Amino acid sequence: MSATRLKRVAVALDTDDRETFSRWCSFFGPRVGVLKVGPRVVLRWGRTAIEEAAGTGAAVFLDFKFHDIPSTVAGAVCAVRELGVSYLTVHAGGGRRMMEAAVQAAGDQVRVLGITVLTHLARRDLDDLDLPGEAADRVLTWATSARQAGCAGVVCSPLELATLRRRLGPELLLVSPGIRFDDSAGDDQRRVATPAAALRSGADLMVIGRPLTRAADPEAALAALAAAGA
Repeated sequence: MSATRLKRVAVALDTDDRETFSRWCSFFGPRVGVLKVGPRVVLRWGRTAIEEAAGTGAAVFLDFKFHDIPSTVAGAVCAVRELGVSYLTVHAGGGRRMMEAAVQAAGDQVRVLGITVLTHLARRDLDDLDLPGEAADRVLTWATSARQAGCAGVVCSPLELATLRRRLGPELLLVSPGIRFDDSAGDDQRRVATPAAALRSGADLMVIGRPLTRAADPEAALAALAAAGA
């Protein structure tokens, strides 16, 4: 398996244990295209965690979901640029000017991805936030804004992939968490789909955490992804 990377898989390395993080890096890094690290890891171990992930040869996806005024986000992205990561997330809900500031600060070094509607949010949650309408409609609105702002891609649940691909074209990178092998979340993610369904719907990159990191046989789980076309 290690001879051929699963280019369309980003493994989410979410753990509180450094030894586990290192083990995941060494196992998944040579096998997949991308390793995703977020605040849970970086706030514990700093840039050394990013360097360890990058040292495996996989691209690094820094999932910080920036959401602030444009100048603050731009400054943060400038700092990220020094880390050598390939992808960075910002919240599309921060507005077009904020995303434009992030894209300008990133230059050609980092691909900025606009987060649309988080996968744990369903219709009732949006109503509670006074964001009326279906999640799919808001995802399309925010994804359109992200594209207009110059973002390289957007992050959405698998359920919105087909619509975004059809409406926004082939160039926008579509990144999808909420990937579950049995099409059932079983945790805090609600808008989910199987890898095969996500790929058919147009996913360029699938973010997968627990179904891989907690798998009884991670090698077999990766083989299933390879069979799905990842």
